[in-house]
Amino acid sequence: MLRFGLLLMLLYSQQIHSQETTSKYLYGRTKGSLPYLDYGLGVDRLGAAKMTFLDTGVLLKVTDSTIVNYKVQLSAAHSAWLSRENFRKDTLVKVPGYYLSSSLLINGDDKYDYVTVSLDEKLPYRSIQQINPSRIVVDIFGTSSNTNWITHRTTAKEIKNVWHEQVEDDVYRVIIELNHDQHWGYSIFYREKKLVIKVKRQPKDLGIEHLKIAVDAGHGGDNTGASGVKTGIQEKKYTLLIAKQLEHELLDKNATVFMTRTKDTSLSMLERIAMVQKEDPDFLISIHLNSSVKDSVRGVSTYYRYIGFRPLTQYIQQSLLETGQLADFGNVGNFNFALSGPTDYPNCLVEVAFLSNKEDEQLILKPEFHKHVAEHIVKGIKEWLKACRKEVP
Repeated sequence: MLRFGLLLMLLYSQQIHSQETTSKYLYGRTKGSLPYLDYGLGVDRLGAAKMTFLDTGVLLKVTDSTIVNYKVQLSAAHSAWLSRENFRKDTLVKVPGYYLSSSLLINGDDKYDYVTVSLDEKLPYRSIQQINPSRIVVDIFGTSSNTNWITHRTTAKEIKNVWHEQVEDDVYRVIIELNHDQHWGYSIFYREKKLVIKVKRQPKDLGIEHLKIAVDAGHGGDNTGASGVKTGIQEKKYTLLIAKQLEHELLDKNATVFMTRTKDTSLSMLERIAMVQKEDPDFLISIHLNSSVKDSVRGVSTYYRYIGFRPLTQYIQQSLLETGQLADFGNVGNFNFALSGPTDYPNCLVEVAFLSNKEDEQLILKPEFHKHVAEHIVKGIKEWLKACRKEVP
């Protein structure tokens, strides 16, 4: 009798899984370059608050829309907004009653560690960085756990522990604990229906001469940026001058440098992100000049999006304050700047000074100031790397 009952339960579960959901909702998949989800429709000059970038081909259910966005249901309790440009209708998709996870594999090659999660479908996800201890937390929406084992191979060098939790009925969480305090970046993508979290290891040698550094000169071409309050100088010109000086200082230390632009070129944010991701640097520095409606506001500030990348911005901020020429405008987190969005590598946006302030504007005009700023950014980088060396796995 017990065996018969178990057989009935198995047949019933298979029947549910094989049923297609008859629904009035639109189903489709992500498309295009770097599709991303927004938490809501609220916007400022930096756009809506972003939840995550997604891989292409991720299945999404549309429940509402605006002129430019689709509202997508991620799970019973979670939704987000996706640009219509990044959505393609899929009339052939068959939606079962539920999706399941399967086994997890943790391994590595000569440069990266990988966590591979087997799934029934390319489902949406988001990630969160945690510190003390350093962890990557990945939520996979719309699936339930059927994970009965996790295989952890010795080829994985940066990943210390991996475990999973079913935090909601249809939200499956993977927690990845790292060996080092500093987050060095990760990317998330699908290989067929397997979700892969590719984790960067801390470089073996943290000498600046062994690292590859991306330097971005903000604005350029038809995007002039802010203007000087007194002289009318354009931000795009002076970000490039400072970025080139930073390149010079880094090359002088035998670092490898990739510049997103070396002349007055128009580049979109998506183009910059794609360029930097292709180059795969150890970290990114983006140079900008600030502006405010209040001409009394002045000083230097550094920005980060993710808490695991904050230390680089802190060391650079402190070093720039040591110039004795700049006021402290602050170290700013959760910043919704496009180049701060990728999780692939640590990144720091530097707003060197305010073009809207007369005192700062006069500093910005001086070539010796550009050199001083570049030298102190390099000093901040070296202090950050020194702190990373002190970490004990």
